[in-house]
Amino acid sequence: MNQRRDKHNYYLDIAETVLERGTCLRRNYGAIIVNNDEIISSGYTGAPRGRKNCMDLGYCQREKLGIPRGERYELCRSVHSEANAIISASRKEMLGATMYLVGKDYVTKEIVKNASSCAMCKRMIINAGIAQVVVRLNEDEFKVIDVNEWIENDDSLDGKFGY
Repeated sequence: MNQRRDKHNYYLDIAETVLERGTCLRRNYGAIIVNNDEIISSGYTGAPRGRKNCMDLGYCQREKLGIPRGERYELCRSVHSEANAIISASRKEMLGATMYLVGKDYVTKEIVKNASSCAMCKRMIINAGIAQVVVRLNEDEFKVIDVNEWIENDDSLDGKFGY
């Protein structure tokens, strides 16, 4: 008898499919927001509508400048997957919701190790009223982040860059 996929991995599988639309030449992420067992919205990493993305340009500006992961996102052409998912949903639908997040390295196609939302996306997730973020670690494992931890342990005050 076949075993059903657990709910977290089911939604992570969907977020992983969403990331395939990403246009970043470094890392692509897929995010979906789920509330009351219903998918509210989805988002992937890509340039704002109408602008050329990195795949079309053939280069990543941050890569060209040697900028480390987690730093200087104002130079990135992309809107992050988390932001795109939040933009596509109403706040009422996001209150108490769960965001599912999967990242893959563009070159190796491997799941991003220690994936985390950037500081800007964390702030948006907090303000959207999302309660938890579930991040894929590998095909079957994941971590669940209580967004209240981001509020209580404000990493924007420690002066560290990146993640």
